[in-house]
Amino acid sequence: MTNTVTTVPDAGPFVHPALFYRTQEEYVSGVGGFVRAALRAEEATFVAVPEAHLNALREWLGDDAAGVDFADMAVLGRNPGRILSALQDFADRHPGRAAHIVGEPIWPSRSRSETLEATRHEALINTAFAGRPATILCPYDVTALPEAVVANARRTHPRLLENGRDLASAAYADPAVVCADCDEPLPEPVHALTFPYAAGQLAQTREHARQWLEGTSLDRARRGDLVLAISEATTNSVAHGGGTGTLRLWTTGHGTAVAEIRDKGHLANPLAGRRRPALASANGGRGLWMIHQLCDLVEIRATGTGLTLRLHLAP
Repeated sequence: MTNTVTTVPDAGPFVHPALFYRTQEEYVSGVGGFVRAALRAEEATFVAVPEAHLNALREWLGDDAAGVDFADMAVLGRNPGRILSALQDFADRHPGRAAHIVGEPIWPSRSRSETLEATRHEALINTAFAGRPATILCPYDVTALPEAVVANARRTHPRLLENGRDLASAAYADPAVVCADCDEPLPEPVHALTFPYAAGQLAQTREHARQWLEGTSLDRARRGDLVLAISEATTNSVAHGGGTGTLRLWTTGHGTAVAEIRDKGHLANPLAGRRRPALASANGGRGLWMIHQLCDLVEIRATGTGLTLRLHLAP
């Protein structure tokens, strides 16, 4: 039996099901059925999945694909921290209509660090969209993904579509609990350059970063992106993180440049940086939002003693 969704859920409450699939047929019929039902209801429909699945869905939908906004999740969600902003932007662009979204943030080739941040994203969806007229369907390949990833999907989705049944998830957990579980200790680099900084030293810190990046595999544009992200993070340290901080820089074996910023700040709002700030906003997480847009991966660890941001950019 396939996991086909034949009806659109009530547009009033937010609905967030996980679709567990085992074959390509289950995938396209389950996701395609959801999309066609949304189109019949004339609701705004957005599909963000990896490119191979995009092509299969377009073929399955045929002419109906013209009514859908598509995005390659491997591009849009390369950094899982920027996905939520894109989903909320789509819903905001269609006021008065229930947004129907397919988001596939985790696939087998994701790294452990990316998967943890994507799991955090899945948990935060429930907080960000609470009370909004929207449905976000998230497919999971239960034959290819690790069991722990599938288990976390049961914790981040209130409803599960599996073996042709729509069931409440008995394992669903509070988003704050799931996010805390994603805060695994960050691995220490073998070697890193360290630059302490304080107010009045931000320009010098940016110059240290710029000079170091010239010796990496990043091209000029990517180096500029990371310098800007470092600038935003260190400026936040001085303004909100106790006035001082430490920048560490290193590269991985694959040539990825990593910048880590540590300070004595706190992250009171777990959704900070995951929504595009309003232009008129004086303090709406603009710096952290920019960091998410610039980087391939952003790992955040907030503890009682301070805040750590680890920023990754690949060549």
